[in-house]
Amino acid sequence: MSSLPAKPGLRLGVPEWSSNNRLLSATAQHERVISNLIRQEGRSLRNDTSCQTSWDERDTSRRLSDRIWDVARWREALEACAQKVDEEMEALTLCKEQSEQALAATATPLEVSTECLRLREGRRGCELVVDPVDEQLKKEVELIGRVQQVLQQHIDKAFEQLCVLQEARHQLTSDLQNKTDTLDIDMSCLSLTTKSPQISLKINPTRIPSGSSTPQEWHQFSQYNVAHAQEAMDVSQQLREDMSLTRAQLQNQLEAQWRATEFALRKRNHHEEQAREELEWQIKKTEDEMTEMENDVQGLDADLQAKSASLKLAHTRLENRTNRPGMDLCRDEVQHGLVNEVHQLEATILALKQKLSEAQHSLQKMKLHHYHMLQDLSTKKEVLNLEQRSMNTRNHLTSDTGKTPVLLVPLANSSGRSNLQLLAE
Repeated sequence: MSSLPAKPGLRLGVPEWSSNNRLLSATAQHERVISNLIRQEGRSLRNDTSCQTSWDERDTSRRLSDRIWDVARWREALEACAQKVDEEMEALTLCKEQSEQALAATATPLEVSTECLRLREGRRGCELVVDPVDEQLKKEVELIGRVQQVLQQHIDKAFEQLCVLQEARHQLTSDLQNKTDTLDIDMSCLSLTTKSPQISLKINPTRIPSGSSTPQEWHQFSQYNVAHAQEAMDVSQQLREDMSLTRAQLQNQLEAQWRATEFALRKRNHHEEQAREELEWQIKKTEDEMTEMENDVQGLDADLQAKSASLKLAHTRLENRTNRPGMDLCRDEVQHGLVNEVHQLEATILALKQKLSEAQHSLQKMKLHHYHMLQDLSTKKEVLNLEQRSMNTRNHLTSDTGKTPVLLVPLANSSGRSNLQLLAE
């Protein structure tokens, strides 16, 4: 009979086996307790984290909604401010164009005034005087130059202010574009859910991007842009009001000076016409007197010739009577009468010669003065012609309706919406 094979290893006794079974049971029970505790804790953790996550997501969505409302409110404020800046820029541009048109409209009055001065420089002789017309024309030229300088200064200021407004508009536009992009991003973030296909894990999402700002800095930045734009608009509005008021004042000054020059020119023209008429009357009277004088000179000469013939007769009679013979060579009444006649004729002839000389001298003086008066009349006619040409030249300053020259019509208000009316072409 064959023998059983022996089992290798150490054999345990029944107590050891029972102890091992109890250890296994105790260990299993301990592990079950631990597992149950872990399961309970896991369920509690799941519930807690689910609530916390759901709350955090809702709180984040609420914060996003509040942030979107803040950004949208600032975007509306920026849009409204940008619209006002655009309107102010348009009004200031119009005001600047009106000032440029007003400046261009001063070219014709300046040219007319300068031309009038040039025409009046053509006066000759005693007519070349420094009269009120010259003074008023020079004042007019000086005033127009000052008006041009003031208008140019306002145009330059308007251009500079337009640059300031353009810069403020650029800042508003940039900020507005940033707000629009931010709204798009935040609204996109608000629309995302855990089931959205666009979500994914990112590398270091909690990092702070470079250039980040605090909420206070963000608020102050937009507030500064709006305040800066409002300040620029206030300055622009004040500038437009100043430009409108200045244009009105300058227009009043130009109109007053124009009226003063016109009055002086008409008054001077009237005086010139009076002087011409007076001179023409004097010339006519002088010509009549010259005609009378020439007739009298002829009469004096004829009477002098007659008196010479009578003197010759008396001389001849006296000379012939000296040939009487003897005692008949008597100094009788005839002799005394002839002597007296000779003396009287000689005195008469001397007086006639003196008066004829005086008459001829007076006639020559009248002729010379008549020549001078004719020359002066010619000069006065030339001056009147120049004055008339000056007045005709100044007619270019008036409109077709015959009103006073108007370079510009001031704005009725400070909105800058009404157009300027230029009447000086």
